[in-house]
Amino acid sequence: MDCMLLRHGIAVERDEWERSDTDRPLTERGAKRVAQVAVGLNRLDVKPTHVFSSPLIRAIETAKIVHRSLRVRSAVQIVDALLPDAPPNQLLSVLQDLPPASCVLCIGHEPHLGLAASVMLSGRATASFPMKKAGACLIELSLPVKSGRGVLRWWLTPRQLREMGKRQ
Repeated sequence: MDCMLLRHGIAVERDEWERSDTDRPLTERGAKRVAQVAVGLNRLDVKPTHVFSSPLIRAIETAKIVHRSLRVRSAVQIVDALLPDAPPNQLLSVLQDLPPASCVLCIGHEPHLGLAASVMLSGRATASFPMKKAGACLIELSLPVKSGRGVLRWWLTPRQLREMGKRQ
């Protein structure tokens, strides 16, 4: 099973947002950059079978942009295990129930995604794997899904993904 972790794009700054943080959206620039990142992901020939998103608006907006660009057949699913304060190993429990040939795209937040990646790769939640906004990584998980058994296939910054999308 492949698990791609993608951090949401650039969102409106907290101090510029008067409503709940849950409703804080992507900026116009953030949405544009996510679309460019999605083109780069297309160049990597990533074919998600499932798209999971945090319930926060900025993650859902990111998921919709990438979902459309990658032409994923299944609907975007909202998953509480991708909330910023969810235990990082909770995502492994969600992945456990998927078919072995799945390629799962998980859109969430920092530091949660970096902690989840560290659990998948090393078996411990450490802050050693920070992810930039609209950055992504692909981790191959052996079955049954267990912490520390993941294999990192690639880890790319948003700039690298956008540059890949420019090359034809």
